[in-house]
Amino acid sequence: MIPLSDDLPTLRTPLMTIVLLGALVGIWISVQGAGFDQFALASSVCNYGMVPGELTGRAPVGFGIPIGAGLACVVDREPVNVVTPLSSMFLHGSWMHLLGNALFLWVFGNNIEDSMGKLRFLLFYLLCGFAAAGAHLLVNPASPVPTVGASGAISGVMGAYLVLYPRARVRMLFLFIIFFKIVPLPAWLVLLWWFTLQLLTGLPELSTLRGDVSGGVAVWAHIGGFAAGLLLVKLFEDHRLFDARRVAQIARRG
Repeated sequence: MIPLSDDLPTLRTPLMTIVLLGALVGIWISVQGAGFDQFALASSVCNYGMVPGELTGRAPVGFGIPIGAGLACVVDREPVNVVTPLSSMFLHGSWMHLLGNALFLWVFGNNIEDSMGKLRFLLFYLLCGFAAAGAHLLVNPASPVPTVGASGAISGVMGAYLVLYPRARVRMLFLFIIFFKIVPLPAWLVLLWWFTLQLLTGLPELSTLRGDVSGGVAVWAHIGGFAAGLLLVKLFEDHRLFDARRVAQIARRG
């Protein structure tokens, strides 16, 4: 299932959402070589991706993880490691990774920004990203594998959407091999289904007997970000903006 749009128009242009999207795309192209320069891509992920074992000191220095043809990401103790929970939010591993995150941010982010205002939304987004990084760090404290992507922060936006707009309709694209169908579904159903999938994937990771079964996806970052969004949204919601949206919706229906 792929979200395409929702039925909630915004009252104001979502400038911060656009800025964040621009930053994600700009960094992907200028810093990561748009995925075409394998050395630039590997270097950015290795140097500015978050490596839990580097932050906790539990991964041995010099241990290498293959990250491309003839390339390896080696655990170190460089000072830049302390900023990787932030820098990793703006990096991606592929075009599909970037485009998927960008789509989710646009579908769910514009209305959350419209209910918070630009600066509140930015702070909320970053805090959810840090919460996502913390959750991943807690579950995988010794991992030498670099983690990148905006999905943790975007998961927080999705958690906020569940609280503020559970009855909105989200147009979902269903793909059946060569056929597709667009189906409008309630936001609460889409978001709870997505969160359930993350839990089902992530819970086995808590067993030391099973190891990492997430297929390389930092699902606990998704879970942590989503939970942070649920808990923080009411602190960041601007009641004046939210009430103005409600009045506008009533007027449109009338």
